[in-house]
Amino acid sequence: MQLRDAVVLVTGASAGIGRVAAAEFAAKGAQVLVHGRDQQRTHAAAAEVGGRALIADLAVPADRQRLATEALDAFGHVDVLVNNAGFGYLGPVSTMPTDAIRRLIEVNQLAAIELTRSLLPRMIERKRGAVCFVTSIAGRTGVAGEAVYSATKAGLDTFADGLRVETAGSGVHISVVVPGVVDTGFFETRGAPYTRSRPRPIPADTVAEAVVWAVERDRAEEWRPRWLRVAPTVRALAPGLFRRLVVRFGRQVDAV
Repeated sequence: MQLRDAVVLVTGASAGIGRVAAAEFAAKGAQVLVHGRDQQRTHAAAAEVGGRALIADLAVPADRQRLATEALDAFGHVDVLVNNAGFGYLGPVSTMPTDAIRRLIEVNQLAAIELTRSLLPRMIERKRGAVCFVTSIAGRTGVAGEAVYSATKAGLDTFADGLRVETAGSGVHISVVVPGVVDTGFFETRGAPYTRSRPRPIPADTVAEAVVWAVERDRAEEWRPRWLRVAPTVRALAPGLFRRLVVRFGRQVDAV
């Protein structure tokens, strides 16, 4: 994917991974559409990269459709869609409010699927495009206390796998970036800080660079840090052992 003059829409780009990714794409010469929910932060992020701010609450169906329409209207097409927007929630499912469950699914999963559906036909028509999903190690292994969040990320992984087969040979490439613990404001918004000593959080820059790398080089999958691949490998080869280790060391509910 040639990024110079490419039109790139990054969701959740007012902060964290998305904000850094927007800057990375802009540095490559791309025309960046900076999506966010907070007007002030989104406009500030867009100004930093010389991009265009698009305001939308991805939990609202009408806003999701409007975002797709405004993105297409901006330049007539979108070459790259980075589905990065999302948030977390920490706590057992048994006490989780239904509204929180619905919002997690709407923002983390349904928004990415709907935006992809809206922007993909034009990419296929032009025989040029890329869709990148920022998922999570939680979607590959499951995390206690973050069961719904894990499910939304697992759904994106599977959606990307199916989409990759559907678009093979079309000129549209599908990428997934799987980060571990990232040093952003994610943990503040999920309701509890990250308190573990290991694994240590990695900078948002590391994940943002992986997003650009995956898009630019048509990489199907990138992990950051790379050693995280060990966890799903153990799960596949020794599922019983993996479950015992998760029960012993993987609990997060006590952090609430």
